[in-house]
Amino acid sequence: MKQRLVIVLMFALVIAGAASALLYRVISSQLTANRTVTTQVVVASRNLASGELIKDGDVKMADFAGTPPLGTLVSVDKAIGRGVVDPIYMGEAVVDSRLAAPGAGAGLAATIPQGMRAVAVRVNDIVGVAGFVNPGSKVDILIAGVPPGGNGNAGTVTKTLLQNMTVLSAGQNIQKDAEGKPVSVPVVNVLVTPEQAEILSLASNDARIQLVLRNPTDKEEAKPPGTALAYLFSGLKKPPAGETKSGAPRQVRKPAPPPPPPPKPEPVKVAPPPITVEVIHGSRRAEAKFAGEESPDQNKPSEGNAK
Repeated sequence: MKQRLVIVLMFALVIAGAASALLYRVISSQLTANRTVTTQVVVASRNLASGELIKDGDVKMADFAGTPPLGTLVSVDKAIGRGVVDPIYMGEAVVDSRLAAPGAGAGLAATIPQGMRAVAVRVNDIVGVAGFVNPGSKVDILIAGVPPGGNGNAGTVTKTLLQNMTVLSAGQNIQKDAEGKPVSVPVVNVLVTPEQAEILSLASNDARIQLVLRNPTDKEEAKPPGTALAYLFSGLKKPPAGETKSGAPRQVRKPAPPPPPPPKPEPVKVAPPPITVEVIHGSRRAEAKFAGEESPDQNKPSEGNAK
């Protein structure tokens, strides 16, 4: 009896040990699967605004859960001394694409992307939309003036020159205002391409410029025809037919007349062969030659040598 009880207890202990081992493996595998992998990356110690120069204490090393973004810095030395292109918030990973190139410094120049330019536009309370044109705003640029060689009767012509342009700075302020308060400044800097820089520079010298504020989320490009002062008084919204957008009459070119046909070559006249007649006078023989019928003046006999 005692031997049977011992066997039952030993069997129970074996089953319990196997079940415990199996349960331990299942729990361990689940904990391993749920364990998040962390990576040491560079994060901002405080809010960093555009144009700032990163110094000691502005960034630090911290654990980043999961896979860090592409281009995230993993050394503090690679971030110190570089300018901030886009704002970086406290605790956010520092990405290389949001910093200026090493040695580029800070300020407005560091915020200009590669291949782009910054052009200054003189503004006032009217042109600057009552001071609501701030860094980061999206604007359209209009020009007004009398086109060279245009119809002077149309008066001043207004046309949309550039659309959806980014304002880099308002005066010397290159940081966005979180509250959106209006700021009166004499100059704003607009981000443009080299070709747009030439257009805007020429327009600022020979025409009046007007900035039009637009919604930053509106990416659609409008195609207004432009208008002139004369059209406003006549009730028209666009240039009438027969006139260009600048107000100058449209010149219609007449097609050139076709060239005259080449002269026909005259046929070459071939003289007919002469007619030879042999005349016998007794013992003398002579040959007389007569021209063809087309030359009646030449139908006179010509005596040949007597045989």
